[in-house]
Amino acid sequence: MDSLLGVLDLEEIDKGLYRGPRAEGAHQRVFGGQVAGQALVAAGRTVPGDRRVHSLHGYFVRPGDSTKPIVYQVENIRDGRSFSVRRTVALQNGQTIFFMSASFHTGERGLEHSDPAPNGLARPEDIPPLSEQLKSHPDRLGIWSRVPRPIDVRYAGGGSGFSASGQRPAQEHQRVWMKADGRLPDDPLIHVCVLTYASDLTLLDSVLSRHGEVWGPGGYLGTSLDHALWFHRPFRFDDWILYDSMSPTAADGRGLAQGRFFDADGVHLASATQEGLLRQTPEPPGVP
Repeated sequence: MDSLLGVLDLEEIDKGLYRGPRAEGAHQRVFGGQVAGQALVAAGRTVPGDRRVHSLHGYFVRPGDSTKPIVYQVENIRDGRSFSVRRTVALQNGQTIFFMSASFHTGERGLEHSDPAPNGLARPEDIPPLSEQLKSHPDRLGIWSRVPRPIDVRYAGGGSGFSASGQRPAQEHQRVWMKADGRLPDDPLIHVCVLTYASDLTLLDSVLSRHGEVWGPGGYLGTSLDHALWFHRPFRFDDWILYDSMSPTAADGRGLAQGRFFDADGVHLASATQEGLLRQTPEPPGVP
C-alpha cells in the first residue's frame, strides 16, 4: 500500500504540471488504473478543497512505458459557483498516452435513491485472497504473482479470469470484494484515486465472465480503450467495497463492461463503465 501511495504522490514541477513516479516492480506496459489515478490526483490538486470529484472520462491513446515517469498537464476548463472542470493529459516522450476530463462539485441538497446491492454473497472475510485461490494453478497468477498487490481482491464465487482455461463457469455478473491492503490517509481525494486505480483491475473481466473465458494462454488478452467513473457518495477505500460488474454487449473485438461499487451496508458509492479490446490468444502447448 505504501508503494501505491508513493505512486499517487505526484511532484509539482510547474503550475498545472506534475510528474508521476513509476510503479515499483511493474512490467513494461503501464497499468491503466495507475495512469487514471495519477491523472485524477493532478486534476484534484488544482481544484478548491470544498469540491469533490463526481465524474471522470478518460481515453487510453498509447501504451505507457513503466520504466519512465509520466508528466501530467492540467488545463483549467472552468471554475463556476459549484462546479469545476479540468482536463488532464498524460505525456511520455512528448506524446499523449492518456487524456481525461474530470468534473468536481460542491454537493447540494436534492433527490436521493439507489438500487439495492446484490444479496446472499459470501462476506469478504470468508473468501481467501486471489493468491490463495490460485495456489493450485500458479501459472495462472500472471501479473498478480510478479508485482506488489496494494489492493486486496476477493472473487465472490464462480471463479475468475485467472482460472485455468475451460474451468470457469459462464456468469452474467462478476462480483468482487476489494479494498486497500492497508490504512489510507484521511484525504478524500486519495480514497477516490485509489478506487480509480482499482476500478481497472477486474472490470474487463466481466466481459470474459459472460462466456466463461479467461485471461492468458488459451484465453484472451485485453487492453482498456476508455474508462468512465461517477462518484455518488463519499467512502473510504480501506473498508471492504463490493464491485458488481457485468457486460451488456461485445462485438467487433471490443467488449463493454459496467460496474457498481457498494459498501458493506449495501450503499451505492460509485459507478464505472469501460470498453476494451479483447483478442484471443493461442492455445497453450499440449492442448488439442
